[in-house]
Amino acid sequence: MIQTICICGAGTMGSGIAQVAAMGGYRTLLYDVDAAMVQKGRAAIEKNLRSLVEKNKIRPEDQQAIMGRLSFVNNLPDCLADLIIEAIIEKPEAKLDLFHRLAAINPANTILASNTSSLSITDLAEKIPHPERVAGMHFFNPAPLMKLVEVVHTKYTNELTTRIVVETVRQMGKTPVLCKDVPGFIVNHVARPYYLEALKLVEEGMSDFETIDTLLEASGFKMGPFRLMDLIGNDVNYAVSCSVYEAMGRPERLKPSPIQEQKVQEGQLGRKTGKGYYDYPPTP
Repeated sequence: MIQTICICGAGTMGSGIAQVAAMGGYRTLLYDVDAAMVQKGRAAIEKNLRSLVEKNKIRPEDQQAIMGRLSFVNNLPDCLADLIIEAIIEKPEAKLDLFHRLAAINPANTILASNTSSLSITDLAEKIPHPERVAGMHFFNPAPLMKLVEVVHTKYTNELTTRIVVETVRQMGKTPVLCKDVPGFIVNHVARPYYLEALKLVEEGMSDFETIDTLLEASGFKMGPFRLMDLIGNDVNYAVSCSVYEAMGRPERLKPSPIQEQKVQEGQLGRKTGKGYYDYPPTP
């Protein structure tokens, strides 16, 4: 059974997953090669927990217990765990390099999971020692709030790995959904038209960002496509669009938008940079 979980990557997703793991009762390590990112991740978790106490969602003693289960590290040899979840940059070569280094210092039964939004888990698994222990654990942003986790299995993933991952997700208070390793998995495959059709309307001059968001929110969506892309990060969203487009054989209907490509090139990534489709005040 899982007792210790290590999350590699202390950005928004990584720190959020670490918080969720610790709240689920697991001893949790949050690792990043950048010590400053580790401290930033710690600060984000502390802020989130303080907010939960203020809202009476958890007790002060719960806050202390959760922080007591967390360790913050920036040395890879410290990443020893029963389950390791990577939440680093969406580049297969970077993920593979990390997994190979983790495999070298951990037992063969340590589960290696990727939080990738759209990269092929199969392509990763077949290049990693003992691919039967490799799976996808795709959390959604913000991880502490979003209930869904896609549990992605490949032709290599054994039944024990899948069962343990599903049980762990439930212990974290999340809802696991099993899916095969297909482009974009389930959610990101289904969501492409939501973003791309909205972008196409703007490209063709038929509407603007705010009008489209307002109309879709009025029709029942919790967040319009442009506000949602700004929350996710335009770099992440554009990378998923490109990945699904290539994996599906470049169909015209899934072609990434030049509007979003330009946003990425200009560093207008959304909330995390203070500017995307909208402007955002600096985070205190």
